[in-house]
Amino acid sequence: MPGLELCRNFYAEVVAPAVGARHGAALLGPGSDVLGYDTERSTDHDWGPRCQLFVQASDLDEVRSRVLTSLPKAHGGRLLAIGRDGERFEPQVVIATLPAWLEGELGWDLGERELTAVDWLLIPQTRLLGITQGAVFADPDGDLAHLRRRLAWFPDSVWRWLLACQWQRLSQEEPLIQRTAEVGDQVGSAVLAGRLVRDCTRLALLIGRRYAPYSKWLGTAFARLPDPDGLGSCLAEAMAADALTAREEALGRAYQLLGERFNALSPDFRLDTSLRTFHDRPAWVLGAGRFAAAALELVNDPVLQGLPLVGAVDQLLDCTDALANPALTSRMRCQGYPSEPTTLV
Repeated sequence: MPGLELCRNFYAEVVAPAVGARHGAALLGPGSDVLGYDTERSTDHDWGPRCQLFVQASDLDEVRSRVLTSLPKAHGGRLLAIGRDGERFEPQVVIATLPAWLEGELGWDLGERELTAVDWLLIPQTRLLGITQGAVFADPDGDLAHLRRRLAWFPDSVWRWLLACQWQRLSQEEPLIQRTAEVGDQVGSAVLAGRLVRDCTRLALLIGRRYAPYSKWLGTAFARLPDPDGLGSCLAEAMAADALTAREEALGRAYQLLGERFNALSPDFRLDTSLRTFHDRPAWVLGAGRFAAAALELVNDPVLQGLPLVGAVDQLLDCTDALANPALTSRMRCQGYPSEPTTLV
């Protein structure tokens, strides 16, 4: 049984009857079951009957007492005490106020204020995905629906800026496949191809307005995008190619298809997607920097316009321990930018 179905039944049959107060309930946050990606393999850790309950602060103590003392040892043939090796196994029914739970997920309480551009850049996409996907079991006041609408996708200027940053990443390495071929570096070529395919995959998700999940599920999320032009086949060919030059050719076709998808976002302009040599070297490239510049022209936020194209926190960093720690990522905020020197706090 998929985790979402198991948890929905668990809430309806076990948790809801014991709450005794107005509440919201859901399965959100990290977890392959939240995204519907879980398989039998997923059941070996952090998987089983679980949910989050959101109540008023005045009801916390009573609801915790009623719910936690009423829980059985198992439901649907699965133990409620779940976890992973090295941690204590216990029932995973989180009972909190919605603001407190959000603070734990994002590193700060959103409140009702509008999120700034910098706020958006400090939230890893996998966190946004875990909140906007998953399942809502109860939402009598519409608080969860309101939250998910707020976080459903980036504001337009933030989105365009992130697109510019992702194109910039490609521009930095697209000529290097040819260079590794020139010196016969098979391992280096394969490493670069993997990096470029990963960046293409994340760019395709951005163009398709889909948050990127944790790296384990990146290919799965990409495979669920519409693929009318064969982009997926080009990327697969680049990864599987034995000949060094074949990698460059497959990646070149992928860049062109991504360029066409990008062009389709803005009917008022169209960039040339033909390949060209990299200056006076024989590497064939799209010239991804042109697309970065075009995306940046559509950004009307003055703060974003003044930032270097290094990306949001999960474009700049590639460290799971950092991106999985909201308390850390929320502190990566530059104060006084752009009128004063930036200070990382």
